[in-house]
Amino acid sequence: MIAQIETGKTLTDVTEPVARSLTGGGDMREILILHSGGTIGMVAGPDGLTPSDGLLEQALMRIAGEGAAILVEAFDPLVDSAEMGPAHWNRIIDRITGFQGAGVVITHGTDTMSFTGAALAQALAGIHLPVILCGAMQPLNTGGDAEDNLALALRAVQQATPGVWLAFAGQLLPAAGLVKHDSQAMDAFRSIPQAALPDQFRLRRFAQVRLAILTLSPGMPAAAIAAALAELDGAVLRVFGAGTIMSDPAMAEVLAHAVSRGCRIRAVSQCERGGLMPGAYAAGAALWRAGVENGGTETPEAALARLWLELSDAAFSAG
Repeated sequence: MIAQIETGKTLTDVTEPVARSLTGGGDMREILILHSGGTIGMVAGPDGLTPSDGLLEQALMRIAGEGAAILVEAFDPLVDSAEMGPAHWNRIIDRITGFQGAGVVITHGTDTMSFTGAALAQALAGIHLPVILCGAMQPLNTGGDAEDNLALALRAVQQATPGVWLAFAGQLLPAAGLVKHDSQAMDAFRSIPQAALPDQFRLRRFAQVRLAILTLSPGMPAAAIAAALAELDGAVLRVFGAGTIMSDPAMAEVLAHAVSRGCRIRAVSQCERGGLMPGAYAAGAALWRAGVENGGTETPEAALARLWLELSDAAFSAG
């Protein structure tokens, strides 16, 4: 029996759950593929690569193994990953939590894959099935990495343990700590170990809160950070090394003032590995005195997802 593919409805936007479907529903062996967009499903156009409807479905006909029961739901229009955000994450979360099959594959652009990986890994912690992110540095039908990555994702969704993963360049990486470390190479991602996530699933979604990642640099005026924080409900602050900042009283005052008015600030290291060590250097003492939170070994993307979900939990509870 070959993979069953048929065309149905499409996901017209992130607020209305409709779909393009390949096969029927309800089979516990069924694989759900959520096609959000990205390079993997693009073709060359006059202004560069552009999304192409139906390209992924055609590839699945060639790649899917015998007996595969596949349901594909595509965003319409397909989304460049630069546009991905909390509304898209919520739509993905809602669809996954309502699915009763074997597992889910999500095709996604690589530019914000790390953000979506962290967001879904935390929001879906304790989920009962494998969720496999998949993308490519080159589109399908170009002799690049797309077909191999898609085939790896299809194998992984049937074999991996529950949780959120990235299938890329021959590896299955935990999505919670993804880092895109190369903008061109096929082996573009690695995964930084993160703290264990809860093993008891509870539905979590992303509210409309104002968050950003801010990066300190030598000589940065405290007023620049103050102006940014004034517009935010919370921020991830990328600090130096193991947790230091410049010895500028104005900067310490800006951070303390923001925290005192209820702005959550979570510090992470600008280094990819090693994390923060509060108390190791006097140059970091102002951070902790101001009430800045210690992000430990969290990636900036993981820290952002954590803040977003915690603030969202509070917003939804407040009603």
